[in-house]
Amino acid sequence: MPSVLLTGASRGLGLEFARQYAADGWHVIGTCRDPAGATELQAICRQAAGRNDGKIEIHALDAGDFAAVAALAERLSGVALDVVIANAGIWGPRSMSAEQIDAPGWAETFRINTMAPLALAGAFRPHLERGTQRKALALSSALASIGGNSSGGLYAYRSSKAALNAAWRSFAVDHPQLIAAVLQPGWVRTDMGGPGAPLAPAQSIAGLRRVIAGLTPANSGGFYSHDGSTHEW
Repeated sequence: MPSVLLTGASRGLGLEFARQYAADGWHVIGTCRDPAGATELQAICRQAAGRNDGKIEIHALDAGDFAAVAALAERLSGVALDVVIANAGIWGPRSMSAEQIDAPGWAETFRINTMAPLALAGAFRPHLERGTQRKALALSSALASIGGNSSGGLYAYRSSKAALNAAWRSFAVDHPQLIAAVLQPGWVRTDMGGPGAPLAPAQSIAGLRRVIAGLTPANSGGFYSHDGSTHEW
C-alpha cells in the first residue's frame, strides 16, 4: 500500500487530498491542529475503514511548530513514505502595503508558508528515502510567480510563496535522491479561494495527483500547475 503524509488535512485542498488518496487505496497520514474538531476528516477515515480500501490516520500537528514536526517524525521513525505534501498555508496580512508594513504578520506568513514546509521536508526526508516513490511536494501558488505578477498587491503571501519556491528548488538540488517539486493548484473554491473560484477541490486535486504520479527525477526542482503544465517562475 503506497503512503502519503500531508499537512493541513482537515479542510480545503488537504481534505480533498486525503479523500482521494484513501479512496485509491493509499495509507494516508493526515495532520491538522485539532483532530477532535476535524469532523470531515474523521468521516473520511471511517468511510475508508468501512470500504476496506485505503486507510487514514490523523495526527495533531501545528505545522509551524518545528519541534512538534521533529517529534512527529521521531514517532513515525519506522514508517516508509512514498509522498510527502506540505499543504498547510495562510494568506497573511492581505491589506499590507509599502506604506503600512505589518512586520509580525509578514514574519508569521513566512514562518508558515516558507519555513514550515522546508522543516517538514527535512524532518521526513529519511522516511521518504525508505519509500518507493520518494516524492516531496509543496503547495505553492500562481501568485508566487514573479514573471506572472501583473496585478501587484498581496505582498506577504506572494513573497512567502516565491521564497518557498526558491527554498524547494534548493532542497531538490541538495537531495537528488528525492523528487522534489512545487505545485500550484489553480484558483479553487476553498476557504482561501472563495466561492467564486472556477475550480472545485475535486478537480484541482485530481489534476495535482496526476501531476504527482507522473513526476520523474527529470522533473525535480520544477514548478507545475494542476493541469500538468510547467509554471512560470
